[in-house]
Amino acid sequence: MPLALKVAPDLEDADIAAIADAVRRHRIEGVIATNTSLSREGVEGCAHAGEAGGLSGAPIRNRATNILRKFSLQLKGEAALIGAGGILSRGDAQEKFASGASLVQLYTGLVYRGPDLVAQCVP
Repeated sequence: MPLALKVAPDLEDADIAAIADAVRRHRIEGVIATNTSLSREGVEGCAHAGEAGGLSGAPIRNRATNILRKFSLQLKGEAALIGAGGILSRGDAQEKFASGASLVQLYTGLVYRGPDLVAQCVP
């Protein structure tokens, strides 16, 4: 059964290297970069910034893409990479592909853009 591991956008470089080694060692087929963030960076001062739970969507897009890029450099095609986090447009999806993703996961973008986002993201 194929297995994909979903990682946080809050990882340090050493964490990424260790996780990439574990992906290779355990033959995990894919890495989903990324899940939600516990950080509130980028939403400071917003009305609901202090609420509990993971932050997703546009505020984590750059961090998620950076993590994806780092996994791409570490894994060099040894596992499928799935870009997630802040995909709200075709350009956002293309950025994930350019950063090493072979697939993208849409979630928050569907809430704010609706199902038309899927058609917009297809290359």
